Amino acid sequence: MTDTETNKKRGKVFLIYPPSPVLNREDRCQQPTKDLIVIPPLPPTDLLYLAAIAEECGYDAKVYDYSIGGNFFNDLLEYAPDYLVANVAMPTFKSDMETLARAKQMLPSVKIIVKGAPFLTYNANVTYENPFVSYVIMGEAEYTLRDILNSVPDNEILGICYTDDNMQAVKNDTRPFIEDLDSLPFPARHLVDNSLYKRPDNGKVQAVIKVSRGCPYHCFFCLATPVAGMKVRKRSAENIIAEIKECVEKYNIKNFIFWSDIFNIDREWTIDLCKKIIESGLKITWSSNTRANTMDDEMAGWMYKAGCRLCSIGVESGSQMILDNIGKKITLDDIRKTVKILKKNKIKIYNYFVIGLPWETEETVEETIKFAIELDSNFISFYTANPLPGTKYFMYSMLNHLISGEPDFTNSYYEPVVRAHKLSKERIFELHKRAIKRYYLRPKFIIKTLFGLRSFAEFRNYFMAGINLILKK
Repeated sequence: MTDTETNKKRGKVFLIYPPSPVLNREDRCQQPTKDLIVIPPLPPTDLLYLAAIAEECGYDAKVYDYSIGGNFFNDLLEYAPDYLVANVAMPTFKSDMETLARAKQMLPSVKIIVKGAPFLTYNANVTYENPFVSYVIMGEAEYTLRDILNSVPDNEILGICYTDDNMQAVKNDTRPFIEDLDSLPFPARHLVDNSLYKRPDNGKVQAVIKVSRGCPYHCFFCLATPVAGMKVRKRSAENIIAEIKECVEKYNIKNFIFWSDIFNIDREWTIDLCKKIIESGLKITWSSNTRANTMDDEMAGWMYKAGCRLCSIGVESGSQMILDNIGKKITLDDIRKTVKILKKNKIKIYNYFVIGLPWETEETVEETIKFAIELDSNFISFYTANPLPGTKYFMYSMLNHLISGEPDFTNSYYEPVVRAHKLSKERIFELHKRAIKRYYLRPKFIIKTLFGLRSFAEFRNYFMAGINLILKK
């Protein structure tokens, strides 16, 4: 776009992931990627949706993920946007806000808009304590940003906090969730270098397709329901396939993550989507998630035929007592059954576990390690239990005095933020490291992984991950 064309626009909108360690900043899943093996840096799809909204409103838009490099402040001055939109994450909250404060000092005319999961809890006080912030967006941001860019009066915009003319912090009513997700424009992928976001196994470019929003289960530690609501809002198969076709034809992207809070809760919709992908003739591969009690053999078969090659399961614990206490509403046998179905249908499995929930003991950690080994999935992540603000876990930790002092979420998926009832933070940290090493350093797992490698790039990635694993302190 030429300078003349840009000047004809209503203004400029700069959308960023602030400088930080590499961090996937999707609101319900704010996790670092350094110590994870098969979770690569993901494209800033949330910002790409917002950029598409900005372009629809007649603005020039620029998107950049500074967690993977770049000089934000130089770019800020060169671009000189009217609006700066930042995704702020809990692990980097302090540094993100410091970055934005400096941005306002360098470019006083810019209006700063912040979004992200922290603002489910920290909202009105943010505008009061940080006068450089013009708007805090609470909840789904697309239509809220549209109203801001279209100059709707502040007091009429749902889902924002702002400071009024009397320097009072104002919190407007909550914006309802977007019912018709098909009405949203496709993410503005032309605004990022898609080649930066690759699968760790084959080094091929990978995109995120957000297929649904919402989860009815509201698990103890999870932000999915607070962020996206209890109702599962699904895009139509036709709309999803149209976006996939755009990725294939315009960007030559053929590898995807089907991002959802709960992918296959609607069996009919899942199978219909798979059948229509097959009918479209699209030769793609993709991954998704599943609950442990929503998978069956027929569904898994259609998923594989449609290109699904990996499915993640939130197992969380090998202790049925802990699963019951966190409201997971699954059993260990449910998990065993789903793992067996996926293996039968040649879909690789990525299991997630959490160490350090309030009821954790030495014995329940051992149950979890043994259960993980029994399941023998292709990939696994052991996370430290993380009571992010907005979750039931956060409130429980505060009420039961598991948090001492001001919680530091900087490295909270690895270093514990809170203690358990019977375990100290220090002990949880040691047990977490023990679980990782006992799973990944098993001869059986190493041999299986080596024989499953299909490329040098895959070998290199897993070799480096293994070195990092061994060197963990």
